[in-house]
Amino acid sequence: MKILAKTCFVLASMAFLPFANAADLQAGKATWERLNCASCHGAEAVKSIDPSYPILAGQHADYLAHALVSYQRGARGLPPSANVRNNAIMAAFAMQLNKQEIENVSAWLSSLPSPLAVRK
Repeated sequence: MKILAKTCFVLASMAFLPFANAADLQAGKATWERLNCASCHGAEAVKSIDPSYPILAGQHADYLAHALVSYQRGARGLPPSANVRNNAIMAAFAMQLNKQEIENVSAWLSSLPSPLAVRK
């Protein structure tokens, strides 16, 4: 019975983990502005200066965070098996970010209105 009670407590505690380090949207916007991301991705992160650059507004926050970490791995020269992205420009910007800044800017970008949609 004790094991069951402990297991239930642990599982219930895990439900609140996403709120433990909630992203700060204003800090995310400040990071976006500090790094001048709009110079390539556009003021609203919707219309980039080059069509090959992705739309960031409305993208899933976890995907954006994963991409930024992958650029950091690429900048460190990790092997391809480490899930890296190699782009000198993005790597230089991503290396300036800590974990909380990545979470904040990713959350802010995902909160923006976007033409990205799932069609039914």
